[in-house]
Amino acid sequence: MAAPTFSPQVLELLERLQQKYSPLGQDLASYLEGLLYSDFLNYWDYIHLDTLLSLQTPRTKIPDEEIFIMYHQVTELYFKLCLHEYRQIGEDPTPTVQMLITRIGRINRYFENLIDSFEVMVDGMDKKEFLKFRMALMPASGFQSVQYRKIEICSTDLRNLTEKAKREALGLQSTHEEIFGCIYWKEGATEAATGAKTLTLLQFEEKYSAELMQHAREYQTKNVWYVLKQLPLEDQQNQKLINHLKELDSNVNVNWPLMHYKSAVRYLHRDPEVIAATGGTNWQKYLPPKFQKRIFYPEIWTQEEKDNWGKGWVNDIIGEVD
Repeated sequence: MAAPTFSPQVLELLERLQQKYSPLGQDLASYLEGLLYSDFLNYWDYIHLDTLLSLQTPRTKIPDEEIFIMYHQVTELYFKLCLHEYRQIGEDPTPTVQMLITRIGRINRYFENLIDSFEVMVDGMDKKEFLKFRMALMPASGFQSVQYRKIEICSTDLRNLTEKAKREALGLQSTHEEIFGCIYWKEGATEAATGAKTLTLLQFEEKYSAELMQHAREYQTKNVWYVLKQLPLEDQQNQKLINHLKELDSNVNVNWPLMHYKSAVRYLHRDPEVIAATGGTNWQKYLPPKFQKRIFYPEIWTQEEKDNWGKGWVNDIIGEVD
């Protein structure tokens, strides 16, 4: 039998593998033998398809609850994609304008996909079915998405996530813990009548407060605005980058909460009756961007743009739903 012959490409790859494993004291032949016995990779095992498709466990027998579950799972996967990009931004040892444009552009595309797909929730479920199965979900709420909170923290200085009056009262010498204690979302999970923390918020804080505090400390010097300010002044003023930042600000702080507001109006608004959200949150004040005025990058918007932040959109949505 003739000795096997190898193409130059195979020989080159073998040489490169030898160069990789030898400095580590590893035997290349052993790794090649392992490859000989390894099975071929298939799609379903690679993405754990069977596991993924088994993760929908409705609490009721109402059919449209599965739509509700799957859409929220898809949303969390998109959030994870966003956090992957934020992590690359924060850990880049030599950030550049192009790096920021590329990665913020990706985050914007993820949010645009989410915003465009929200019709699955707004128009894709039977209203009567939703109003039934939602009662089995209490006190769970989308408010409890820790990944979304991490996205906010990764995007800007922590002070920009506090209500303006509280931010001014804290002053510039306030500690990180004091600022975090005044984070805006705490107001979104309080009982409308008493101002007391809802069970939704109490559960969320018990599970995630320490994790979010650590995340906030880490991204104090890794958030997008901090990284931007490390660039030369000329690069900080790059118009394409500024446009990407404005798009991110609008997507996360206006368009995304507005789609939730549209859904809440459709399913939870009755005139003259207003149905409470499952977590007991005061969603009428929490969701509309014109009330919260969360702005990641106030420095890049004009005063008029900030004064009119979110105005007009809410009334348009209510009219569209009605």
